[in-house]
Amino acid sequence: MPYIQWKDEFIGKSMPHSEQRREQLQQEFKRTDSVAPGQDPVLMKHQKMAMNPFRFLRGSSGLFYADIKNSVLKLPELLTTKIPLTCVVGDCHLSNFGFFTEEGSSGNRVIFAPNDFDDACVGHAVWDWSRFAISILLAADYCQGLKQQRYANESKFEPDSLQVVSAKEAIFAVHSFLTAYTRQCQALVSDPELRYSVLDDFPKNHVLKPVLKKAIKRSAQGEDFLRKSTLAKVADLSVRPLKFKQDPNKFSCLSPELYKDVEFSFRPYVSDDILDIVARQGAGTGSLNMQRYYLLVGPSQMKSEEDLALCHLVEAKQQRDAAPLYFFPELSPVNRLNAAHLTVDCQRLMQRRPDLVLDEHYWNGSHYLVRSLHHANVDLDPEDVCFAEKAPEQKLVEYAEACGRALALAHSRGDRRSVCFEQAVVKYLPKAMDELVHACIDYAEQQKADCELLSALLSQSLDADSSSETGLDSGGQG
Repeated sequence: MPYIQWKDEFIGKSMPHSEQRREQLQQEFKRTDSVAPGQDPVLMKHQKMAMNPFRFLRGSSGLFYADIKNSVLKLPELLTTKIPLTCVVGDCHLSNFGFFTEEGSSGNRVIFAPNDFDDACVGHAVWDWSRFAISILLAADYCQGLKQQRYANESKFEPDSLQVVSAKEAIFAVHSFLTAYTRQCQALVSDPELRYSVLDDFPKNHVLKPVLKKAIKRSAQGEDFLRKSTLAKVADLSVRPLKFKQDPNKFSCLSPELYKDVEFSFRPYVSDDILDIVARQGAGTGSLNMQRYYLLVGPSQMKSEEDLALCHLVEAKQQRDAAPLYFFPELSPVNRLNAAHLTVDCQRLMQRRPDLVLDEHYWNGSHYLVRSLHHANVDLDPEDVCFAEKAPEQKLVEYAEACGRALALAHSRGDRRSVCFEQAVVKYLPKAMDELVHACIDYAEQQKADCELLSALLSQSLDADSSSETGLDSGGQG
């Protein structure tokens, strides 16, 4: 059935909050986060996820793959049996694409591509297609909710004078994403050397053109490097040697002993001196509870302000297993690599010119991913592509098509010996496209219901804490 005939049937569909689903959410979050919602302590991660379904999707990748395994998200069999495995992003959603420089902070060419590989592994491309498609649907719902004041506005965004995409327009954008992906694969079949191309420019009126310009200005050679680059935002560039800015909401100081340990352990992975180290607090959604350190790296003796371009940030981040692997452990022998090693290998394959710092290290009983924090890193939020003064649907379609092209290039690099993957995509994805979009619409509604359920669980926990503090719990009369 063509999607335009059945999309109205699913928009606004309500999924039941069954006791079985409640238990599944608690078990899954207990497994991934060590704390089940509704129990103490109440995690900041879960509070963020309960704010809206788009946030919920971002933080619940483990649940996403559990639902694929259990056919709660029913992916077309054609796409899981007929298309070869490749390296996948794993956590592929709207906000995990963006602009950055190739070769990490060592390069100056700004490109648009997937930018988060924490859950990368060898898997089914349809995992990435469906997760991105669902994120488009939930991003539209979130922005509609901002307009209608159903969801809280974290960024002080003012939507009153702007138009927002509709649910039907979001579905059209999903089709545009999948169609652009297929067309890019067809181009790769005709010319395999295209897999070494990148998206580094856009037409004048394209939604991504001003974002590209912003990123270029923040690169080491850009006019805004000393004001708006990642380095400038977190480091005090006026002192010598450079130090991190005092920001207790983001950074915490290390004890002298821990500082020396981190410095000694990670110094072999950087080419210059480590000038300062802090622990990063509250970053990310899915990986919010993972330990991470920021290293400020550069020459200890700088001769002039021009040497600031030699300074950069390196992150050492504790790495967990990629989300799909708990439910699909036997899919590929490659996935038996340790978590950080697998991320490094997949990212190196999927990117044309990967980060030169990218590496992995075992320290204090955990595997750590070592990577650059790009000077010019700029990504987009739902508000950036779902709102406009006029024709917001055009912005969203342009963005979805760019993501489709970029993702196809990344997937194609998983095997550079043949075009078997691309040929299979061209043959089978169009046949199963309507079925896939149907499944994504259905699961987006499930995610809305799950977000409400998470919010209810957290409310119960907070109410219990409040009652306990005032002596009104089951153990006392007050």
